[in-house]
Amino acid sequence: MAKTFEVNKTIKEINERIKKGKAVVVNAAEMVEIVRSKGKVEAAKEIDVVTTGTFSPMCSSGMLFNTGQESPVIKTSQVWLNNVPCYAGLAAVDAYLGATEPAEDDPLNKVYPGRFAYGGAHVIEDLLAGKTVHLKAKAYGTDCYPRREVEKDITLKDLKDAVMLNPRNCYQNYNCAVNMTSRTIYTYMGPLKANQRNANYATAGELSPLFNDPYLKTIGLGTRIFLAGGKGYVIGAGTQHVKKPGRNERGIPLGGSGTLMVKGDMKGMDPRYFRGLSFPGYGCTAAVGIGIPIPMLNEEMAWFTGVSDADIQVPVKDYGYDYPIGVSRVLAHVTYEELKSGEITVNGKVIPTVPLTSLSMSLEVADKLKSWIQKGDFLLTEAVEEIESE
Repeated sequence: MAKTFEVNKTIKEINERIKKGKAVVVNAAEMVEIVRSKGKVEAAKEIDVVTTGTFSPMCSSGMLFNTGQESPVIKTSQVWLNNVPCYAGLAAVDAYLGATEPAEDDPLNKVYPGRFAYGGAHVIEDLLAGKTVHLKAKAYGTDCYPRREVEKDITLKDLKDAVMLNPRNCYQNYNCAVNMTSRTIYTYMGPLKANQRNANYATAGELSPLFNDPYLKTIGLGTRIFLAGGKGYVIGAGTQHVKKPGRNERGIPLGGSGTLMVKGDMKGMDPRYFRGLSFPGYGCTAAVGIGIPIPMLNEEMAWFTGVSDADIQVPVKDYGYDYPIGVSRVLAHVTYEELKSGEITVNGKVIPTVPLTSLSMSLEVADKLKSWIQKGDFLLTEAVEEIESE
């Protein structure tokens, strides 16, 4: 039987309010107190849109680009940008640059193998910042594509097309990482000191997009989002998307679950919201700013967006022994409220916590999206296809 609600709004109605400058928009952190003080029904009546935000390392990101042609034309088989290899097994002058691909001549990697300083994410950041990067391409040559080499300096403006295309972003919940071995290890969760001397965690807690719509009721194929300072879209479930039936009353899964695949035109983006990162001993990755608007269609959505850090539990896992061999043992569950306090207690041991996600930038993303909606510069979209969540 379908649920019945006291409050019933449509995205079309909310968009009309946005166009008239009458929409009431708050960020997800503000919504926590509104729901707590007024209840979900009144909150749903009062609020039209809740904006979310995260600015966190997201390895599965990159750029799909087309270099354009010049005479004589070429079908590239190998492409490099600032000596970072790109995948060129596409048509003619299309290629894909992955955020985690390291430069072939990285000086740090020559001294410390595996400790990459510069890679694909840094190239993307440089392009967004208007900097010049060096393009090198090779081809085997054909009758219709006779050219065999191209080498020149380019900027983002010189690319025929540049699309940020990220296969897996916005993880819904994730691990808090510790290391139970006797030596420091270097991971995609950052360096983890021996004997559980630090606990590293990611995502933005109560601001995080998929904590505020845990069943993806308003997020699907075609959902317009804030992506790296520009407008982008959800294009489906991300890779490693997992449907999780076991959740708490807020719909929050107790471990990694949903993910999103997203895209956007890089020529409208801002380098402030995309940064190349380098984790010692692991390699390159990218910090990506993503904000998703959640329409207040009914009191159920108000209840979901009223989720607080205290409501969100995170699994603590050992990245020293367990993670490398694929063991999914959970040492404990802790809340984001505990993580943000600066320390957690696991098996009687007090461990300092370290956020990999920038909470201040996550809030900035949510507030930037909020301002766009309030100004009428950003309308919501109906998903044309759902993403299964359970």
